[in-house]
Amino acid sequence: MDKSIQDIKILDLSRVFAGPHGSMILSDLGAEVVRIEAPQSTDSIREWWPFVDDESTYYMSANRNKKSVTLNLKKERGKEIFLELVKTSDVVLENFKTGTMEKLGLSYKKIKEVNPKIIMCSVTGYGQTGPFKTEPGYDPVLQAVGGVMDVTGMPDGSPTRVGLPIVDILSSLYVVISILSAIRARDKNGKGQLIDVSLLDVQVSSLANVASSYLMKDLITTRVGNKHNNIVPYQVFECKDRPLMVACGNESQFQKFCNIINKPEWIEDERFSTNESRVKHREIIAEQIQEIMYKKTADEWFQLLSNQGVPSGPVNNIQEVFNHPQVKHRDMVKEINHPRLGNLRLVRNPVLFSQKTIEIKSHPPALGEHTDSFLRDNLNLKDEEIKELKKNNII
Repeated sequence: MDKSIQDIKILDLSRVFAGPHGSMILSDLGAEVVRIEAPQSTDSIREWWPFVDDESTYYMSANRNKKSVTLNLKKERGKEIFLELVKTSDVVLENFKTGTMEKLGLSYKKIKEVNPKIIMCSVTGYGQTGPFKTEPGYDPVLQAVGGVMDVTGMPDGSPTRVGLPIVDILSSLYVVISILSAIRARDKNGKGQLIDVSLLDVQVSSLANVASSYLMKDLITTRVGNKHNNIVPYQVFECKDRPLMVACGNESQFQKFCNIINKPEWIEDERFSTNESRVKHREIIAEQIQEIMYKKTADEWFQLLSNQGVPSGPVNNIQEVFNHPQVKHRDMVKEINHPRLGNLRLVRNPVLFSQKTIEIKSHPPALGEHTDSFLRDNLNLKDEEIKELKKNNII
């Protein structure tokens, strides 16, 4: 079983979701990831409802395949132990507010003195520079500031947050990409480096066509609900039983759609014959389509559209997602045994390799679960030394 980055050791100081989800992906790929938290825990995600016994399901969604070690970085002995661990590590991942690592005496400059090849990835809300650099970075705030909220929601409603921590999720992917890129660069030049990942930067870079419409045409995109600003029909329609998303992404698909709903005359209608004209007359065509869609169930329409290659899909709730035959076929849910909680069901890593198997090797760790064994194995500390560290609230 190939583990392409199994020799990479990551000290993970990050909390909540963007950093931990990124390090979880790296641990899935084979890296050894060690969570470093204060003895009383510094990760508020452990406190977020709902719980399985006393373990947060939110926490468990981002922390499989890791070890957990407690270490008080505000005490000198804690800093000394951390720097000892840095010597044999490849990556330090942190997402404290800008300037916190410097205040702790653990800046990139400091850890680089200990290990010149170390890669440090700092994840913050607004980045390491700029007038907002010390502002806290919370996903919904960045959704608001970064523009995604203003283009999400119904036209006559309020700006709407995406129902997932989308900025955190996207940022976690850039954490992975940047760390792997820095490791590749170090393989060539032998040098570590500092990586500055800003949630705001990630959100702005993810505005995609909304950004290009403004930058190239001065077009400020407005909310259109479940429709598309630039393509028609490309929206949710109500059916006899539940909603269905229909996405006619080109003229061929639209023409097939017209035939399926028994409106072949629309193909030649100058109001609807091109996407540009349909966008101009979106309310007229959408209203007529809606009247037709009420006549069948979402699954009935899906079968008719699917048979002709027109993209569509019912709007599923979460239970329906996990009961979906394709989700089941792809084996998206895996079980892992937890020493206290029994079998846990987790969503697997979505990547499938032809020459590698990504496994859920270990359960999301309890706070400090590996502290004693990790310090024994990596720093050769004796039991008496470990007891003394606990007594002094170092671990």
